[in-house]
This record gives sequence, C-alpha cells and structure tokens, in this order.
Amino acid sequence: MRDGLFQATTQGAGEQYLSAFALLLHATPVHLSLLSALPQLLGTWAQFISVKVSHWFPSRTSQVFWGILGQSLAWLPILVLPLLFPQWGPELLVAGTALYFGCAHFTAPAWASLITNLLQANERGAYFGRRSQLMALTSFAALSLGGLLLTLFAQWHRHWIGFAVLFLIAGAVRSLSAHALTAVTDWPAQQNEPAHRHFMTFLRHGTSPDFRRFLLFSGLIHAAVLISGPFFVIYLLQDLHFSYWEYGIWMAAAIVGQFVTLPGWGQFGDRFGNKALLAFTGLLVAFLPMLYLASTAWPFLVLVNFLGGVVWAGLSLGLGNYVLDAVRPADLAKAVAVSSTVNALGWAAGTLMGSWLIGAVPASLELGWVQLHPASNLPFLFFISGLLRLTIALALLGTFREPRQVEQGPPSRLIWELPLIAPLRRWALQRPNESSRS
Repeated sequence: MRDGLFQATTQGAGEQYLSAFALLLHATPVHLSLLSALPQLLGTWAQFISVKVSHWFPSRTSQVFWGILGQSLAWLPILVLPLLFPQWGPELLVAGTALYFGCAHFTAPAWASLITNLLQANERGAYFGRRSQLMALTSFAALSLGGLLLTLFAQWHRHWIGFAVLFLIAGAVRSLSAHALTAVTDWPAQQNEPAHRHFMTFLRHGTSPDFRRFLLFSGLIHAAVLISGPFFVIYLLQDLHFSYWEYGIWMAAAIVGQFVTLPGWGQFGDRFGNKALLAFTGLLVAFLPMLYLASTAWPFLVLVNFLGGVVWAGLSLGLGNYVLDAVRPADLAKAVAVSSTVNALGWAAGTLMGSWLIGAVPASLELGWVQLHPASNLPFLFFISGLLRLTIALALLGTFREPRQVEQGPPSRLIWELPLIAPLRRWALQRPNESSRS
C-alpha cells in the first residue's frame, strides 16, 4: 500500500501537470498528441523487454525497484532540458516523458505477476479498490496543492519555478516507492504449467477467443477516448481561460469521483465479474465528453469530471482485472505486456486522429434552429469521441464473456448494485424501518 501512496503523490504533483507544462513551453496540438501517445507507445516496448530480461534480476521486487528508481531520475531531464534548450522545449519534454513512462512500463509485468501471486482471485477487486481509493485521496491532495502552488507562482510571473518545485517533489517522492518495496516478500511465481516462451505462441495458444475480443474492445475504446483526451488542457486553459487553481480543481474532481466509488466497483467486480463491470462503465463513458457541449460554467464542468472519475474508476479496474482473470499465472507477464501494447496502439492512433480532426472540425454548427457556437471547435471533437465510444461499446461488449464463475443477474437487478446507487437504495429502504420504530 505504501508504494501506492508515494506513486499517487507523484501522479498528482507531477504527471497531471505535464500537459500544462507543455503549454508553458508553447506546445502545439501536435506536440500534445505526441506527449500523450509516444511515451505510451514506446513504453510498451519496455514491457516486452522487461519480460525478456526478467531472468537477469534475482527477484521480481528487484526488477520493479530499478524501474521505479529510473522513473524517479527521469524527472530531471523532464524539467531541466526544456529550460536549458527552450527552442526545442516541447520535443525535449516528449523525450523526457517517454523515458519516464518507459521506466514505468518496465515495472508493470513483474509487479502484476507479483501481486497476483499474493492475492486470491476473488479478493483482487476489493484489494485494488482499497488501494486505488487511498491513491485517489493522496493524488487529490497533491493535485490540489499543486494547483494552488502554480497559481501562486503565476501571480508572480514565475511559472517555471512552480513547475520546478512540483517536478522535483514528484521525483523525490517516487524514489520512496522503491524503498517501500524492499519490505515486500517475493514469493516464488506459481507455475503449475509451463509458460509459453514466445509472444506469438502465447497469442495463438495461450489466449482464448474471448480474451482476444476483449483486447480488441480495450484497444479501440482507448483510441476513441484519446481522440479527445490530450486536448482538454487546451480547452480549459486557453479557450475558457481557467486559472491553474480552477484547472487543478477540475482534475481533482475526477479523483474525488474515484475515491468515493473504487471500493464499490471492486466489490461489484468480485461479486458479478469484471465483464459486468465493463458492460456498465463502457456504455457510460461514451456520454461524458458529449456533456462539454452543454455548458462552459466551471461548476458544471467540475461536476462532469467528477462523474468521469466515477465511471473511469470502474472501467480502469475492469480492464485491468479482466486480464488477471483471463490467463494462466505462468503467462500473466506476457498478457499484461500484450494488453498494454494493444492499448498503447489505440492510444497513439486516437491522439493522432484527434490532432488531425482539430484542423477539420468546424468551430460552429448551424442546422436550422440548432445553432451551436462554443468557445472553440474542441467540444465538437469531444462529442465525436463520445459517439465513437458508444459505437465501439455497442458493437463489442457482447462479444466476450466473463472468465470466472460469478454471481449472475439481469441488468435490471445489477444496476441497483452499482456504486452511489447501492448506498442510496439501502438508505431509502432503511428509512421506513426507522420511521416505524420511532
């Protein structure tokens, strides 16, 4: 748990503000697309390398330790190189971020294999829900304080000092995660059956048709999401002229949404399966970006991002845990690497398509009595992203099944078990009983 808290601090104080730092360096939409896509795409190769060289390390905790240490040190080139060579600032930021996420991806297969051996299949959802909830709370605090710090330095016209303080804190705290992992006992990996030695052999013979269809859904939904994902920072900071504090609260609202629902999503996935979890959240996530056409009011957009945090908490948990359930423990590291690669390819395709659509989508729409004149054309881009998400969800969610034996129920029943809805239902049922006793 402790390494997760340190990781969350780094995410809140560092990763969340990389796009804002890019705008300070005069990044274009193309730069923001590369900042979002290239580090993830190159990071997948780090996962393949991680699996290939895992025998070089005495234990999985050792492999994760060195990856985290590399992440910590990567904050130095992220910060220093763009300031030393401002004429290439955006490009150097992309390169430094690629190094950072490359180290992060290098740790993923070994960490997933380690944590799977330490947890039973029916307790993973609850564990990851609790862990993610603590991480969300920590990230919220770091994100909010980071926004206040940047706003303070912006008033003094010293933006770069604010970013320097944040990124140095992010790097220092990330190194504490490596120290926390030294206390983790690395049990021998459970390999009752031999692992498939090559990735192609694993894909052909080590995965089911359901898992391959799941990978298709996961990759395409990432592509649809990333059509809009990198450009919210432009819309909020440049088009709507939000302050860093307002932008930070907007981002923090999503973390609050994750915090209040992650345990519920974990329990839902453990009880009814991660496929059911994906069925609900995969549909709901489609409507989130469409709401940005409705209003530009800051409180409304904060509420929308809070709902986004609620939905994404469940969707991310379902996507991750489905991989853990769908393959044998011996092949888990390969499954994580393959899943990450598919997602990264979708990520890259989506961001590149989004940067192209920015130049093609009109800034206003007039169809008879319907006249829409938003602050820029970005809300239309967000709406297109939502339509694509909905199309993918409707087309593919019914093509793969739950790999575990779980409790079954019709959607009309399961909807009452969703986070936020289940507590309200229990409260509504308890009120009559309390009134009768009184």
